[in-house]
Amino acid sequence: MAQFFEVHPDNPQPRLLRQAAAILSAGGIAAIPTDSSYALVCHLDDKAAADALRRVRGVDDKHHLTLLCRDLSELASYARVDSRQYRLLKSATPGPYTFILEATKEVPRRVSHPSRRTIGLRVPEHGVTQELLGLLGQPLICTTLIPPGEREPLNDADEIRERFQRQIQAIVAAGPCPAEPTTVIDLSSGEPVVVRAGRGDLAAIGLA
Repeated sequence: MAQFFEVHPDNPQPRLLRQAAAILSAGGIAAIPTDSSYALVCHLDDKAAADALRRVRGVDDKHHLTLLCRDLSELASYARVDSRQYRLLKSATPGPYTFILEATKEVPRRVSHPSRRTIGLRVPEHGVTQELLGLLGQPLICTTLIPPGEREPLNDADEIRERFQRQIQAIVAAGPCPAEPTTVIDLSSGEPVVVRAGRGDLAAIGLA
């Protein structure tokens, strides 16, 4: 049964987030808020947790998982970034953008794309997500909380508890999220390619 942590969206209670972080460190899966929608997350170094996350989400190993990073310096540890890409990343982070980049050896193969050796990375702009990442000291594996067979992410923590409380170990409730997906930009082949236009404003980072 999932533990339910109700926190303030801007000033989350540290005690509750420490408990949620402990569950993730122990191999649990959590539903957490981000600046785009609620997401399912697990510890980066736990293969069993990553496999369980895919089962809950209903996706196979070809589905691109994302690493939630706290800041740009952390992101650069997991992706190969040239100076031009870095400038773009700097202008877009933190924010509702996901970047597909060439993965470094620091990224476990179970997380990167099986044939392309790429990884999705993002630096979210949400107080709860940022505090949780700070407590853990490393990125989280992440996927949007869309129930299997559906298209829209869940945005109500009580509904998430009702539908997933027996499949995950923690729910961090911080009110509704924007419920709009991130803008996805592929930088793995040099020139930026917009894979999906979402909440992130392309004009704001010079890609309109």
